[in-house]
Amino acid sequence: MARPEKIRLGEVLIQQKLLSEEQLEQALADQKRTGRKLGRVFVESGFVTEDQISSALARQLNIPYINLKFYNIHPDLVRLLPETAARRFRALVLEDRRESLLVGVSDPTDLFAYDEIARLLKRGVELAVVNETEVLAAIDRIYRRTDQITDFAREVEQDVGDASVDFGALAANPGLEEAPVVKLLQSVFDDAAQVRASDIHIEPQDGRLQIRFRIDGVLHLQTEADIKVAMPLALRLKLMADLDISEKRLPQDGRFAVKVRNQRIDVRLSTMPTQYGESVVMRLLGQSGNQLRLDAIGMPPELVARFRQIVQRPNGLVLVTGPTGSGKTTTLYSALSELNSVEKKLITVEDPIEYRLPGINQVQVNDKIDLDFARVLRSALRQDPDIVLVGEMRDQETAQIGLRAAMTGHLVLSTLHTNDAASTPLRLMDMGVPRYMVSGSLQAVLAQRLVRLVCESCTTPYGPTPTEHTWLKAELGETVDAQRFFRGRGCSHCNGTGYRGRTGVYELLEMTRRVIDAANHPDPAHFLKAAYAEMGGNTLRRHGVALAVQGRTTVSEAMRVSNQHDE
Repeated sequence: MARPEKIRLGEVLIQQKLLSEEQLEQALADQKRTGRKLGRVFVESGFVTEDQISSALARQLNIPYINLKFYNIHPDLVRLLPETAARRFRALVLEDRRESLLVGVSDPTDLFAYDEIARLLKRGVELAVVNETEVLAAIDRIYRRTDQITDFAREVEQDVGDASVDFGALAANPGLEEAPVVKLLQSVFDDAAQVRASDIHIEPQDGRLQIRFRIDGVLHLQTEADIKVAMPLALRLKLMADLDISEKRLPQDGRFAVKVRNQRIDVRLSTMPTQYGESVVMRLLGQSGNQLRLDAIGMPPELVARFRQIVQRPNGLVLVTGPTGSGKTTTLYSALSELNSVEKKLITVEDPIEYRLPGINQVQVNDKIDLDFARVLRSALRQDPDIVLVGEMRDQETAQIGLRAAMTGHLVLSTLHTNDAASTPLRLMDMGVPRYMVSGSLQAVLAQRLVRLVCESCTTPYGPTPTEHTWLKAELGETVDAQRFFRGRGCSHCNGTGYRGRTGVYELLEMTRRVIDAANHPDPAHFLKAAYAEMGGNTLRRHGVALAVQGRTTVSEAMRVSNQHDE
C-alpha cells in the first residue's frame, strides 16, 4: 500500500455532508483555544460521532473501516507492536497478510505514525481505520500487566532473597512508592480495574503464590509467583488497611482506598491464616454511589416502577433476598440513592459499609466491642430517622426490632438469605418473629440473582442441548422450537469466556391483602399458593428464560439461576 496522504478532516466531513461550515469554524476556534485535537472537538461538541469520522476517513482514503467491537483481535499479533507505540499512535496490528500487516489506526492521515509503525514492524503496512475509543479499550485489554506483574513479583522475590525481610523498615516507611512490593500491588490493582474484577484473591499454596481475579462472578488465574512473595505482600496490604502486622494467627478485616486509572476504588480486605501462610481477599468497590439508580441495574421497567412505588411508602419493611454475591446491596443502595434528600434522615447499619453515600449516616457494626446489628439499630431508632437500612437480618432480635420500627412509622430496608420471594415471610416466622408482625409490617420482598451476559462481540446462534430443550419446553411449551438462542464463541473482548458483564434476574412479591390474609393461615402451603398466585408467574425462572429468548444470556445461565431457585 502506498504511503497515506495528508488530508484535512474538516473538509472531508463537509464534503460528505456530515458537518457544516459554521460548525467547522466553531470547532477550529475551540481547538485554537484549548489545544485539543480537531476530531476530539467535533465529537465532544456533538457535531459528529467517532464512528462517523472513522467511516468518512475510510471512504476518502479508500481503505477499510473496522468496527473493533465485532472483530476478533489476536493478542499475539497485536503485541508485535510495542505498547508505547500502540498507545502513542492509537494503533493495533489486526491481520498478518504474509507480505504485509494490516494495522488499524484512528488517524490514517498521520504520516509520521505510518513511517514509525512500518519501521518498528519491519514489514509492509496496510492501514484500516478504527474508532479511537475502541482502540484504547482494546490496548488496555491486550497489553495487560500480566508480564509486568510477574516481573515485579520476581523483583520482590530477589528483594526478599534468602535473608529475612526488614519489616520494621517497611512499617516505618509505608510511602516508599518505588519498593518492588508497592509496584507489584499497583500493577495488580491496575490490571484488576482493566478487566472489571470484583475481587482479588492472593493465596499461598505449596511452594507458590497464586493471584486470582473474580470477573463476572467467576475466578480466573492472573499469575503465579514464588511463595517468598506472599509474606511481604500480605504485610504491605495489612499496613495499608491499618491492621496488626504482628498478628498472623487470627483473621483480620480492614479497608483502604486506592486511585486506579483516575478512579477512586474502595478496597475491603480480609486476611485468613492457612497452612501455607496468610490468604488475602480484597473486594473492589467503585465509589460511584451517587450514580446508582434502580433503572440502571437490569431491573425490567415495569418492575422498577412497582418497586419505586413501594420504597416511596412512609413506613414498612422491604426485603431484598438472594445468596451472597447476587447484587442485593447494589439494589438497596440504588433505592437509597433515589430516596436520599435533604428532607429525610437516612441511617444505615452495615457490616461492612460497602458504598459511601453523601448525606447519609452510615454505621459500621463492630462485634469486638459488642456493637452488633441489634444494638446499633436500637440506637439508630432514637436518632429520629425516616429511613433505616439494615445490612442483613441475621437473627431474631434484629428482625423483630426492624419489624417494630416498620410498624412505628419508619421505612426499613434490609436483606435476608432465602431462595425466593415466596418463602421469605415463612423464613421470618421460622426465625421466631410473630406472625402478626410479619403480616402487619412486611410490604414487599424482591428476590434476585445475577446472570452473565453473552459477549456482544462474538455472539453466535446455537441449538439447545436435549436437557436444555426439555427445560425450555416446560417454560415455553411448543413455541420453544420457533425460538433462536445465542452464546459467545469466546474472543479477545471476553477473554475467551463467551460472557461479558452481568445483569440481574428478579421476582417481586408484594404483600397485598390476599397475601397478608394467607400469611395469617397456619398452613405454609396455603401461603405459598397465594404468594405464587400474586406473582402471576413473574418468577426468577421466567425472567431468566426471557433473557435467554432475547439472546442476552445463555440457556445454561438461565438454568443455573433456576436451579438455585429450586434448591
